[in-house]
Amino acid sequence: MEEYTKYEQARIIGTRALQISMGAPLLISLNDEELKKIGYNTIEIAKIEFKQGLIPIIIKKPMPGTFKRDAGAKPFDQTKLE
Repeated sequence: MEEYTKYEQARIIGTRALQISMGAPLLISLNDEELKKIGYNTIEIAKIEFKQGLIPIIIKKPMPGTFKRDAGAKPFDQTKLE
């Protein structure tokens, strides 16, 4: 996994939390007890998804001497959804 700055991490987690709060399906399976424990907090859910590398968001970073380089969190693995 490529290292992200704290600003990139915040942007990815914040964007995913907004998606979840607007009704996007969760990329992890949490039971009711786990959701109650984190208080149904979309930011905490997005942090868990980020740590597991499930968020399919790409960061485009300009690199010196090149045009742009795309950096994804991890290859998206749908087997972790179950």
